[in-house]
Amino acid sequence: MQTDIHKNGAKAKKRGSAMPVRERILVAAGDLFHRQGIRGVGVEAIAEAARTNKMTLYRYFESKDELIAEWVRGIVAHKEEEWKDLTAKHVGNPQALLQDWSRRTAAKLRAMEERGSALGNALAELPDPEHPARRVIQDHKIREHKRVVRLCKAAGFQDPVLAANLFSMLLEGAHSCAQCIGMRQIGEHLVQVVDLMVENTRQQRLLAEYPTAL
Repeated sequence: MQTDIHKNGAKAKKRGSAMPVRERILVAAGDLFHRQGIRGVGVEAIAEAARTNKMTLYRYFESKDELIAEWVRGIVAHKEEEWKDLTAKHVGNPQALLQDWSRRTAAKLRAMEERGSALGNALAELPDPEHPARRVIQDHKIREHKRVVRLCKAAGFQDPVLAANLFSMLLEGAHSCAQCIGMRQIGEHLVQVVDLMVENTRQQRLLAEYPTAL
């Protein structure tokens, strides 16, 4: 364990000696949570990996649970930034946005076969529905589902709610099916389903505009 702590401390140092203490703590916590699990890591180990002490850690985070919640907020914030990037790249083209989203998601699922999902692992380790980190994750999932519903509607899908629900079922079931199917293949299925829905919508629009074209 000491070896892992020193390795993580070295990582934090390598990322910038001028990194603020609060950020160092979050980086060290994230590294340790990934390696040893959220429940398997104590605040003393996190503080040592961040090159500080437990007293300083508690100045920034009143409890380990609040530290976990803030770490999760950082992951969610990164996901929100990615949605902003997708939106900026595909202004006025929700179909292309959904296709780009499906491909980015598939790439993440491929990577998760090796390291797992940070949010998925957090949910598994935090069964208490009132845990602050769990509430952050659940709120994020609800927002993301509503966003995908709006995009499916804007893309002209015949049943946007059903489409968004199907995407959610694929993604939520990815972890359960990792052994029998593999997350890589689930990502490929997501891309295929989105592409199929986009193509079907295009064909329907073409048929409506030019009844004899097909």
